[in-house]
Amino acid sequence: MKYNEISHFCHPQHKLKFEYNEVPFKCDGCKEVGIGSRYKCSTCDFDLHVHCAVPSPSISHPFYTKCSFQFLSRPPGDKPRYCNACERDVTGFVYHCNTCGFDLHPCCAKLPMVLDDGEVKLYLYRKVSSSCHKCGRKGRSWSYRSACKKYNLHVACVKDMLVENWHELYFGRGKSRKLETRIPSLKNTLQAHHKKSKGKVQKCCEMAGMAVQFVISAVLGDPTTLIAGVIGNLMSRG
Repeated sequence: MKYNEISHFCHPQHKLKFEYNEVPFKCDGCKEVGIGSRYKCSTCDFDLHVHCAVPSPSISHPFYTKCSFQFLSRPPGDKPRYCNACERDVTGFVYHCNTCGFDLHPCCAKLPMVLDDGEVKLYLYRKVSSSCHKCGRKGRSWSYRSACKKYNLHVACVKDMLVENWHELYFGRGKSRKLETRIPSLKNTLQAHHKKSKGKVQKCCEMAGMAVQFVISAVLGDPTTLIAGVIGNLMSRG
């Protein structure tokens, strides 16, 4: 459920207002990158993902049927912990299973099982046998895979791409280029995988680029952030 204004235990001095903005931000709850929908205190420059601002006290997940994850404001214990979805460190808000010891960032825990805009379908898998188009490795973390099984992208790789390109995404916000054109591309990687005709390679790369942007927006905590812009960009080419 979305509220226009909320009070939050981690920022009691001011209320947080819901806003949508395509400028990237670092969530002050889970400490991970975000974009699009957020709850913000403009006075303090304090931001929360929607999933961090309005968390569920406990959740279950289809990948871990025997687990019950509890929302915690900080990771338990004093040892370093990592997210079982993306393999990045857990340093803030987390869903933790006390029985199994598994941890999930709030946005990772709420990743859609299917991303579907009517044209491209991507399915979330805990493990896949095929290699990731970004890193070339298998099994590193959860992955989004296309229905045709041609495109596979680790959730971990998406976050790595964002961290690597954070400076351009954040400080390049005043440039004329749209945000989706500044999202890291797999075009060169994919061209090395395909030896078909030029037209087919171009179409393949366009579809893969579209898939990558869906995954990025989902990992950032807002699966709808880039879809409209990407589809409009592709339609304009026709």
